[in-house]
Amino acid sequence: MLRAAGHTIIGTTRSADKAAAIATLGAEPVAVDVFDAAAVARAVKAARPDVVMHQLTDLAYAPGTPRYEEGLERNAKLRIDGTRNLAAAARAAGVTRLIAQSIAFVYAAGEGARTETDPLDVGAQGTRKRTVDGVVALEEATLSLPGGIVLRYGFLYGPGTWFENEKRDKPALHVDAAAQAALLAVTRGARGIYNVAEDDGAVSSEKAKRDLGFDAGFRIT
Repeated sequence: MLRAAGHTIIGTTRSADKAAAIATLGAEPVAVDVFDAAAVARAVKAARPDVVMHQLTDLAYAPGTPRYEEGLERNAKLRIDGTRNLAAAARAAGVTRLIAQSIAFVYAAGEGARTETDPLDVGAQGTRKRTVDGVVALEEATLSLPGGIVLRYGFLYGPGTWFENEKRDKPALHVDAAAQAALLAVTRGARGIYNVAEDDGAVSSEKAKRDLGFDAGFRIT
């Protein structure tokens, strides 16, 4: 989708073995570990990007499997330390627009569909607390840039996800619609937070519809 829109893309991976897969998709591969702040800074400076898109996750174990909570801990560390390094590298390279994937299922309980101004569940305990802490850190680092955009995705389903043929929970979001929202955010939307999910009563995505042109029904054909 980025290629079709006329963008030149540099894609990162921690593993040099995966570089070929990135090249096949039409991007220039760069092997870099997001926890290596100096290496990330060099990579971003060399790329001279107009926009940095942060879709990094570290979720190797599916829900319900024995090591799922271990994966959540690793993912929280990536959101905290990795986002800090990426935001600092973007700032040092003069990049103002950083788009980051967050999640729309860590709001504090409340009546009605949650909006972007509703509080997150910062009083959570256990594993959920670590997840919320990771989200808070990711969002603060992203919004420290003048053009920082946070996309709070619903639970992903569809091709290539853990739930290819069914929705996991609410708020739900098809992976194709998630990709469309990220593409739209490259050129649309002011600094801020956007819920990106289906209209299933859990969260309101009206801001993303209005400002980004988000369509939860979008599918790649």
